[in-house]
Amino acid sequence: MQIEHIRQRLRDHGAKPCHEALVLRNWTQALPPDSGRSRPEDFLPLEVRNALPALAAEWNALARLRSEHVGEDGSARLLVELADGQTVESVLLPKDGLCVSTQVGCAVGCVFCMTGRDGLQRQLGSAEIVAQVVLARTRRAVRKVVFMGMGEPAHNMDNVLEAIELLGTAGAIGHKNLVFSTVGDRRVVERLPQGSVKPALALSLHSTRAELRAKLLPRAPRIDPAELVELCDRYSRATGYPIQYQWTLLEGVNDSDEELDGIVRLLAGKYAVMNLIPYNTVTGLGFRRPSWERAAAMSLALCKRGILTKLRQSAGQDIDGGCGQLRARTTAPGSQAAIPASN
Repeated sequence: MQIEHIRQRLRDHGAKPCHEALVLRNWTQALPPDSGRSRPEDFLPLEVRNALPALAAEWNALARLRSEHVGEDGSARLLVELADGQTVESVLLPKDGLCVSTQVGCAVGCVFCMTGRDGLQRQLGSAEIVAQVVLARTRRAVRKVVFMGMGEPAHNMDNVLEAIELLGTAGAIGHKNLVFSTVGDRRVVERLPQGSVKPALALSLHSTRAELRAKLLPRAPRIDPAELVELCDRYSRATGYPIQYQWTLLEGVNDSDEELDGIVRLLAGKYAVMNLIPYNTVTGLGFRRPSWERAAAMSLALCKRGILTKLRQSAGQDIDGGCGQLRARTTAPGSQAAIPASN
């Protein structure tokens, strides 16, 4: 379902733009459908008020909680059932963050990720993306949303941008706290500046070597890492937000001194933050996370060489928090086959 479908349903019952705005604000912020006025009966048309219970039930069915797995670090992985019975994952992060999915499955096929094992199943509609935020807000406060769950947002651009637009307006989420995460696509830096809500941008880099990156992200656009950084840097200068580079640390794959030199070469002088993220181990995929000592040494080395670097504690280590793992266990238990490291 798309957000426009929700708007049209309201119009069919006589809602004007001001009525739409109130109802959508209440929905995206997980408030009662007719709250926000001292006397809503004096504001919303009678037909709209009468239709709201059934409409709200329909919207709530867009994303229903199938199961919740709570981690010791305050994270919680949610298995979310969509109206057609398909499932995706959302992750409640510490400090009021939420990671949402934009597709069922993924076409990129990152070899260290469970999500892309079965390819792309279908796109999520813009309302289904927002519905994940609504569901999460019924459980705790959400002040930051990262489009970094199942799927590649650039492959579902129109729906993701429509969801971002609503969350950054009616949803009352700060624009820089809406984070569009991508493996890299020229269309992203072309489209993102055009909206009234301009999200922050995160790029999954993972290697500065084009040949290795192509092996790790086999169906990502073939854009040299240096060109990707230049494209992203233009967006950072235009918005005033630093680019968040994501680097999943894989032991013996992309944790070498050679990669450190490459990161310094590409990011020196750029408005950027490098996020080093030790790998969330997935049984059977053949990758390992490096020791914490090695990860910390890499972070320190980059900081000393002028690259703002954050060493992230991978959320949900104790609940198999890697993207796609929960859904994989539910849809095909015991079916995980080994994939060798490609380096």
